[in-house]
Amino acid sequence: MNAAQLVAILSTAIATATPLVFACIGETITERAGVINLSAEGTIMLAAMVGFAVAKLTGSLVLGFLAAAAVGALFAGIVAFGSLTLKGSQIIAIGFVLALLGADLSSFLGNPFVRIPGPTVPSLPIPFLREVPLLGPLLFRGDLLLYASYALIGGTWFFFYCTRPGLMLRAMGEQPAAAFARGTDVIFWRYVYTLVGGSLLGLAGAAFSLDFKAGWSHRHTAGYGWIALAIVIFGGWNPLRVALGAYLFGILQSFAGVAQTTIRAVPTQVFTVAPFVLMILVLVLTSGEWWEYGLRGIPPRLRRWIQQAVKATAGSSGAAV
Repeated sequence: MNAAQLVAILSTAIATATPLVFACIGETITERAGVINLSAEGTIMLAAMVGFAVAKLTGSLVLGFLAAAAVGALFAGIVAFGSLTLKGSQIIAIGFVLALLGADLSSFLGNPFVRIPGPTVPSLPIPFLREVPLLGPLLFRGDLLLYASYALIGGTWFFFYCTRPGLMLRAMGEQPAAAFARGTDVIFWRYVYTLVGGSLLGLAGAAFSLDFKAGWSHRHTAGYGWIALAIVIFGGWNPLRVALGAYLFGILQSFAGVAQTTIRAVPTQVFTVAPFVLMILVLVLTSGEWWEYGLRGIPPRLRRWIQQAVKATAGSSGAAV
């Protein structure tokens, strides 16, 4: 594999990870506020179907994305109402049921739109920047969704750690009593951030059906909602680390696609499932104390430096709930 092929694989990985970035950042915002939206799998799937259907029927990509965002906000609103107002279980009674409902509704309502052509997001390379060696092909030859994902990652990180509202958002998830004592209407703002996070999950669904995996088919985005939830935990609710997790999954998918065309003796189903299995393995090995065991053979000074760097990265990204 030469350098040009590697750049092509990485650029594809970054582009294909864009919908997952939207989903992961949306779930990060929700969980930082103290709400677990376990309906991500069903939300993304139903939003993908609705976004494609609306864009197909109206001929408008904008309306398709808005409809998908509305689906995400609706499911998130149900989760918020059930958990914050009715005091129900965020996981079993609400989120998991909505995950199943959204998946089944997408198959039932989306049957007329299965495997038919529809509008897709056009490519929009950035002049001059696209010619920059290495960075140009990697970052600046995509479309508006790709560039919006960059802004979303940076903007969310800045909001979390460099603004007063971001500080209060993190306080609502980690110390809600302290946030309330400072005059924050915790319930109201949890509703707001849950709806924002749900809308981003909806946009992620539309990004799949109108860009990354253009079109619609049954279980079109199966598995991505659960991967998004896992990546958020793996990333410690830190937008930068969460985005890195999403890009890692995109890289695994890209390399699996290359292996599928070069290693023909292995069934294609193996390469389809491989990114999910490898991502779960990475999450297991990088969580808990596994990495601590791996550092035991390193010289003490280097080990302390690595431990301090890890703690500094995750120091302000503790659990949201």
